[in-house]
Amino acid sequence: MRVLVAGVGNVFLGDDGFGVAVVRHLAGADLPGGVEVRDFGIRAVHLAYELTGGRYDTTILVDAVSRDGPPGTLYVLEPSAGGAPGSFLDAHSMTPESVLSLVGTLGGEAGRVLLVGCQPADTSPGMELSPPVAGAVGMAADLVTELAGQQITTAVGAAGHEEERTC
Repeated sequence: MRVLVAGVGNVFLGDDGFGVAVVRHLAGADLPGGVEVRDFGIRAVHLAYELTGGRYDTTILVDAVSRDGPPGTLYVLEPSAGGAPGSFLDAHSMTPESVLSLVGTLGGEAGRVLLVGCQPADTSPGMELSPPVAGAVGMAADLVTELAGQQITTAVGAAGHEEERTC
């Protein structure tokens, strides 16, 4: 079993850099064998190509996700491929659903995909996470580690599983 943990987001847009901050936090973590942690930043097309290769049984995406909760709220979602894969001219604005659609368009199969998302407070230009989102980074890293371990040892939950955790 191979699991990819992919941090995504734009570090120049405040809380949008959440996924990158979490994978940086995980850089020194003791993770189960078979788990690979990578920073994809705004390179959604590169992520799609990586998933197309079929190397991973499960991918855990880490990103800022607007779900109308309080800033810093963590969510575990299972995105699925949605409509068109988005614009190749503006790849950094692709959603998880459009990345998965692009994987299908490229003839690949992504396997199971989980999304650990955090409700942002501020995505305006700047390189700092807001206090509630910065406070969620460690908790999100723990959650990713837990999910990766579950994926390695057992099949988890049914499609559509959704969980909310607040910092």
